[in-house]
Amino acid sequence: MGNVAVIIRIMPKSPEVDLERLKVDLKKKLPGIQDIKEEPIGFGLKAIKLAAVVNDAGGQTDAIEQSLSEVAGVERAEIIEVTLT
Repeated sequence: MGNVAVIIRIMPKSPEVDLERLKVDLKKKLPGIQDIKEEPIGFGLKAIKLAAVVNDAGGQTDAIEQSLSEVAGVERAEIIEVTLT
């Protein structure tokens, strides 16, 4: 198996969540992060959109979503794109 690039959208629990702190926590949880950006959603809420390179062994993407959803301040994490590297 090889590596895949995944694009993940992280929805914070509320507009009051400190996005800079959340970015640091996400980088600790998923060390393969290559890029991380804020994406305006509406009503002051911003999502975090990140790109990471991970091993594609055995459908690991579900585990990544679950792991990132457990970070404090995260409402949900969803993988929106997977591409071979």
